[in-house]
Amino acid sequence: MFVAPGTALGQRLTREVAEGLASNWWRLLINGIVLVVAGFLIFSINWTVRELATFIGALFIFQGVAHSLTTGIDARVRLTNVVAGLLSIAAGIAIIAWPDPGLVAVAIFLGAWLIVSGTMNIAGAFAARELLPYWWLLLVLGLLEIPLGVLALANPGATLAAIITVGGIWAVAIGTSRIVLSFEVKRLPDTVDETLAGAASNGDRTKDRPAMPPVPQA
Repeated sequence: MFVAPGTALGQRLTREVAEGLASNWWRLLINGIVLVVAGFLIFSINWTVRELATFIGALFIFQGVAHSLTTGIDARVRLTNVVAGLLSIAAGIAIIAWPDPGLVAVAIFLGAWLIVSGTMNIAGAFAARELLPYWWLLLVLGLLEIPLGVLALANPGATLAAIITVGGIWAVAIGTSRIVLSFEVKRLPDTVDETLAGAASNGDRTKDRPAMPPVPQA
């Protein structure tokens, strides 16, 4: 998340702030590539419950570290990212450290995190609609994550194949979106420059426009 709901972007998005947000682009790119690869691995390997739990736990830890290192438009967003990252890391450690994780335990951790992540993505999408041209991609992801999370939680007798399907779709979808977003975030300073230049140009045209002649009074 880069922007908190209620942020006045028109007043706060300066070139300096944009450069700070753009510094996250390579983290998003690496995060996205790792998740896409992980998604294909989830689909292609014949997992046991223990192996899948360890792999998903490691993904949660990786996601948590990446989230914690992501900077936002202000200190409030930074704190939110750190808290969300720590929760993800804690969930990953819990899954890996579970003595004998059953499918139900894996489904609960995966489903709960998907619902939390989806809710954050939806909130972040509406907050960033004036910031990122592809803000709707975050919205789509949030709307995808929440049903996947509900699906994982709604079936206590989930099969290994069902958990693999949910985990694989999540990793590939999120990874792809972050690869796209990484390049959008990278060019954010240029977008700000173009916007400011356009505003200045409009101001000059308004200033140079001849005054309207007085209207004759009847």
